[in-house]
Formats: sequence, structure tokens, C-alpha cells
Amino acid sequence: MRTLEAYASDLALLCAFLRERRIETADSVRLADLRAFFAREVHRGMIKSTVSRRLSCYRSFFNHLVREGILDRNVADLISLPKREKRVPSFYYQEEMNALLDGIPGEDLFAARDRALFEFMYATGVRVNECVQLDLCDVDFVEGEAVVFGKGAKERYVLVGSAALRHLRRYITLREEAGVLSPALFLNRRGGRLTDRSVRRLLDKHIRKVPGLGHLSPHGIRHSFATHLLDGGADLRVVQELLGHASLSSTQIYTHTTRDRLARVYQAAHPRAAATGSGEPNREGGEEDD
Repeated sequence: MRTLEAYASDLALLCAFLRERRIETADSVRLADLRAFFAREVHRGMIKSTVSRRLSCYRSFFNHLVREGILDRNVADLISLPKREKRVPSFYYQEEMNALLDGIPGEDLFAARDRALFEFMYATGVRVNECVQLDLCDVDFVEGEAVVFGKGAKERYVLVGSAALRHLRRYITLREEAGVLSPALFLNRRGGRLTDRSVRRLLDKHIRKVPGLGHLSPHGIRHSFATHLLDGGADLRVVQELLGHASLSSTQIYTHTTRDRLARVYQAAHPRAAATGSGEPNREGGEEDD
């Protein structure tokens, strides 16, 4: 119902614009008229997602008129959809990630599980669904790596840092002492495998325990992993391989995040980075020069 209401509103807006241009019939609408309409709306602040929705509406409407024999062709098909902007992923800075992990106690079995779980996710950058599918035999404690099965059932190896390995050993020891027998690596309180939803709930619980820590999804831990690697000087293609991205373009989104932070650090730390001609520091950072 809401979709129909939105389409009706979009069509009414276009009709009003066309009447202003003294265009009364559908077969009189030209490509230039539609372009002028979208130019006006973008100038008024229409965002790209709204442009896409309205163009989809107009294409469907004119296609209907073509099928009914009212029009010979659909002029809206000649307008290209705007390119979707890549959203900069949400992530924690290193100090925030440390606060989250250090805030998880590890005394009992399930606290140790939570600490091992999120240490592992941060150490490896695995997707949450990849993480909950892991079995004990998938982790090689000697080599410090694990085998995961990603999108399309593609197998890849990820590296597991010493901190994550230490907490995994602690968790597994407590499991064995409790007599828990299961091939799955991360278990719930009933002895079954953790689910994606369970991981989200656990993460939300531990985030709430840290004062001032903003919300982050489990996938945000993966974003933090990639961002911190690039902050530390890791090669983009190495990060691509660790993340299991098929295309380098999927990994390049993280370079925007790291560049933004580098710019802020540079502006704050370099004595002449923000100097103006007046000799006073410029408090407003400008855009980076590509």
C-alpha cells in the first residue's frame, strides 16, 4: 500500500511539472523534459535513492503506456540510474575495540566463550556466519590459522593472532572440564551451535557494559579488522585475501576510512599542517587533494 502511495505521489509530482511546461499528453513528453524535471529536483536536494525510486516509477508507467499502445517508446529508458554511493562501513577505533574486548570477563565458561568468540572475529575478520559454522578441528593452534567456508562455499585460510589463540585455549579447556562434547567451536548454553542472531545479542550485551561505546553490528568487527590492518600498513591485496573478497573494489572501501583518519591525525599532529596565511591555525580541515 505504501509503495502504491509513493508511486502515486511521484507521478503527481511529474504531472505537475509537465503542466507547468504546458505538456498535457504523454506522447508529448520528451527526454529533455524528464531531464529538466530531475535536474530541478536534484537542485532542490533530492537524494540519489529517491532519484532511483522515481525513475523506476516513471519507467514502469511509460512501459505500461507502451504496452497499451498509447506510446511508441519509453523515453524514461534513456535516462541512466545514478550510481549508488558506497557507504563507508561502521567500525571501532583500536582503543574502542580494546575497551570492548577487555570489558568481557573470562572467569566462567560462557564469559570465556564470549571473549574467545569476539577475539577470534577481530583477529580473523571472518563473517559472523562463517564464524558460527566453525568446528574445533578447523582451528590449527600450532600454525595459528583456521579454515573457513565463505560465500559460494569457497574455502580460505585466515590467520589467528596469539591473543585470540590464548582465549580460545582457555574456552576449550573450560568446555572440557565441564564435560561438553560437540564438534562445533562456539556453543550456546544448551550445547548447540551459536547462531548469527545469538552472536548479535551477545555483542549488544557487552557493548552496553562499556560506557560511551557506540553500537556496532557483528559485521562491524570485520570492518574494524580490515580498517586496522590498513591503518597498520598492510597491503590492500593481503587484506582482500584475508577477507575473502572476490574483487579488490570491495576491499577499497576501507581505504576511504583509513585516509580520513590519517588526515585527522596529520592535521592534529603536524605543526604546520593547518597553518593559514594569518599565522593562526585553521580549525576546519579541508578536503584531501586527490
